Amino acid sequence: MAIHDALAADKDSILAANAKDLELAQRSALNGELSPSILKRLDLSRPGKFDDMLQGLKDVRELEDPVGRVDLRTELDDGLILQRQTCPIGVLLIIFEARPEVIANIASLAIKSANAAILKGGKESTESFKAISTIISKALAGTEVPNDSIQLVTTRDAVDPLLELSQYIDLVIPRGSNELVRHCQRKAHMPVLGHADGLCTIYIHSDADKDMCVNVVVDSKTDYPAACNAVETLLVHEDSLSTILPAVAEALLAKDVELRCDGPSKAALSHHLSPDLATKLQSAQDADYDTEHLDLILSIKTLSANSAVNTAIEHINTHGSHHTDCVLTASKETADRFSNGIDSACKFWNCSTRFCDGMRFGFGTEVGISTNKVHARGPVGLEGLMIHEYRLSGQGQGAAMYGGKGGRQYSHKKLPLA
Repeated sequence: MAIHDALAADKDSILAANAKDLELAQRSALNGELSPSILKRLDLSRPGKFDDMLQGLKDVRELEDPVGRVDLRTELDDGLILQRQTCPIGVLLIIFEARPEVIANIASLAIKSANAAILKGGKESTESFKAISTIISKALAGTEVPNDSIQLVTTRDAVDPLLELSQYIDLVIPRGSNELVRHCQRKAHMPVLGHADGLCTIYIHSDADKDMCVNVVVDSKTDYPAACNAVETLLVHEDSLSTILPAVAEALLAKDVELRCDGPSKAALSHHLSPDLATKLQSAQDADYDTEHLDLILSIKTLSANSAVNTAIEHINTHGSHHTDCVLTASKETADRFSNGIDSACKFWNCSTRFCDGMRFGFGTEVGISTNKVHARGPVGLEGLMIHEYRLSGQGQGAAMYGGKGGRQYSHKKLPLA
């Protein structure tokens, strides 16, 4: 709360610093040196963004203390009790691009989970980073939290040397472009938590409600196109080409979304849409289905009726990024079949892919979204920053006392969680 109050009090100075970053970033974007998606993520003045950052701090405060939570107790023998409980990972290195609010998010989660954090911001957010980090450092000085538990690094050439310090740093969390994430995955001497791409897909089944499809697809694409949880590919059951897709396409075009269609979907939409809208349709290339557009662009592909669900599963597992994928259908059986088949961290039924978010999941905020196959997966909040330790308390027992003829036997009796 000290951090929350300090950031709230200095909002004007933070936004002024952010405006300097935006001015330089806009020039870089015009020169082609910076992607438009990074530019959008940089802007702290977007409606609600600063307030969401502050609310995230409050939400984390209200979460249950994650440290020392016991989830297993076993009596190995009389007076020999095993206990498994949560503990912090240790020292986290978070490298991020553009998003200045990440500083507050990570600081709050690190403090609540008893982890230390080293934060390295990108050059495009230098002024914002300096302003926010200075405020956080001053706020921590008046608390019992050691100031050095949140380390702030501004040197541009510090990343690669940090990635080699496995004796001091336990986990790397990169947040930014796929180039940044892949670089960390190649160079790091310690585990890396995160995702390189957010290539999310929605599949429209033939029995889906038309109005619901319109609402979900439009929200998934246009609510924040530069986000990693925005939909990039729309798979459509061929029986939906004339019943559902025209209404979805019309709503998307009204939001200035560029539709890149395969042959069947383009032909169907050309027939059902007005001529002025039909002229806006583009032809999809194979590469479009492997592209995270991060913009108002959506790739559309038609699936044959006799194998649509299986083909959707195969397409997502082949072309997706294991992030967040959604099925729109009236059938729970179809939804379960889809969810059981796709290899994604988040599997949604009849709702926007934009719900994949730590704050929306009730985690307070998040350090990022992970597509890893170990430890944390999906939006990573407090629980994703914890690991387990085993504590065994005895009364002088030794392993040689057990087993063999005449030896003591283990009881392995499950005990209630204290």
